[in-house]
This record gives sequence, C-alpha cells and structure tokens, in this order.
Amino acid sequence: MLVTAAVFAVIAAAVHLYIFVLESLRWTAPATMAVFRVATPQDAAATQTLAYNQGFYNLFLAVGILLGVALLGAGSRVAGLTLMSFASASMVLAALVLVVSNRSMIRPALIQGGPPAVCLAFTLLGA
Repeated sequence: MLVTAAVFAVIAAAVHLYIFVLESLRWTAPATMAVFRVATPQDAAATQTLAYNQGFYNLFLAVGILLGVALLGAGSRVAGLTLMSFASASMVLAALVLVVSNRSMIRPALIQGGPPAVCLAFTLLGA
C-alpha cells in the first residue's frame, strides 16, 4: 500500500512542479494565460506577482512530498510518512478551497487534488 501511496505522491509532486513552472516562470505566456483563463496580457501583468508567489507554494509542496518519499525509501518511515502526508493533505485542502471559491474550477481542482487524495488514502490503508 505504501508503494502505491508513494507513486501517487510523486504524481502529485509532478503536477505541482508543472504548476510552479506555469505560475512562476511562464505566467505571461499566451498558452499559460489560456490555462488559467487570464483574459489579457494586461491582466497577466497585473497578477504576475501573485502568480509568482503562488507558484512557489506549489514548488514547496512538491519538494515536501518528494523529500517525504525519499525519506520513506531510505527507511525513515515516520518522518517520510509525516512529510508526505502533510504535503498531500495541503494539496487536497488547496483543491477544496479552489472548488469552493469557484464551482467552475472542478476540473483543475481534481487535477490538483486527485493524486494527493489517492496518496493519502493508500497511506492510511498501509500505515
């Protein structure tokens, strides 16, 4: 069960690393603006600082999960599961905030929160 949890943790980290790239490095690119439904280059410029900051939140969560998986793999079960679970729970809660704040964001919320939710479920089953 914990191997499956770790696999979904890595998937969750990959999604959040991708979001980091979009928000912090490519926010004003037309393709990124389309993904986040940013209407104009002026809107992208006006929100760039906020997106940059938010991207780093995603990066830190991804790093937390990857560190947790690495610790788990190195035999530090308690530290690894704690870090992996905390970061996963944070991702799931952020996805819930997204969908509660805007019901039309259900698809992005599932992309953001699905893999870490599966990770948490398998962690609980295997712990």
